Amino acid sequence: MILAYAPQAASLPMVSGDEFVPPGPEIFYLPLIGEGEWAITEQMVWGGVSVVIICTALLMLTRNLSIVPSKSQFLLEGFYNFTRNGIARDMIGSKDFLRFVPLLFSLFTLILLNNWYGVLPPVMNPTYGRIGFAIAATVVVYVVYHWIGFKRYGFTGYFGHMIPEGLPGFIKPVIFPLELITYFITRPLTLALRLFGNMFAGHILIVLFVSAGAYFLTQDVVFKLLAVPTFLMAAIMWLFEALIQALQAYVFTLLSASYIAGALAEEH
Repeated sequence: MILAYAPQAASLPMVSGDEFVPPGPEIFYLPLIGEGEWAITEQMVWGGVSVVIICTALLMLTRNLSIVPSKSQFLLEGFYNFTRNGIARDMIGSKDFLRFVPLLFSLFTLILLNNWYGVLPPVMNPTYGRIGFAIAATVVVYVVYHWIGFKRYGFTGYFGHMIPEGLPGFIKPVIFPLELITYFITRPLTLALRLFGNMFAGHILIVLFVSAGAYFLTQDVVFKLLAVPTFLMAAIMWLFEALIQALQAYVFTLLSASYIAGALAEEH
């Protein structure tokens, strides 16, 4: 698996004179067609492929459903129930959760696969390591939970809902701007940056160890020996990153459900 990072590592400017040059953000910019801001990148293509993979897998696994499930149906139901019961129902509540399960299941599945691209060949580059993809997912959640709040409480009622009940009148003008910033700026900002930052940092670390190991192999005997623990560390980071990628898909979906629940709540 780690050798699949070799093409990326080999394409880096690892040597400047006799110095090692670590990987930078440029490893995430992989244009296929065009250049600059309007280029079609590998992440865009693989993001589209992920939708095809998920839709195809779901259609194939659900076409012969039965009361006594097959192994594949059992695994799919377990995966679905993890999002349905472990995230949607637990966070939103049994009264309202069902209508949001398709959104949350789609978010979790899509983010999970695109995150795992970072450790799965032939991709070996997480889609959400590009900030634009994390922003796009966040915008969907942002629009949904504000739309729910405005629909439930009305325009003025929704803003009033942001202020916790029971506060003295004199402190409400202080709390309201803080809540406004939280709802409209802090929440979407942290939601996008958390996902992006983890995918970016994890991939950078793996490529760093692989490229450093490749660099050590070009040096004298002592450095060649150092290549062994360096590649070993890359393998450890690969396993650790696979866990982090799954965890970040879960955290993003969990927080999305939490924001939806907050917009639905009777009390702040």
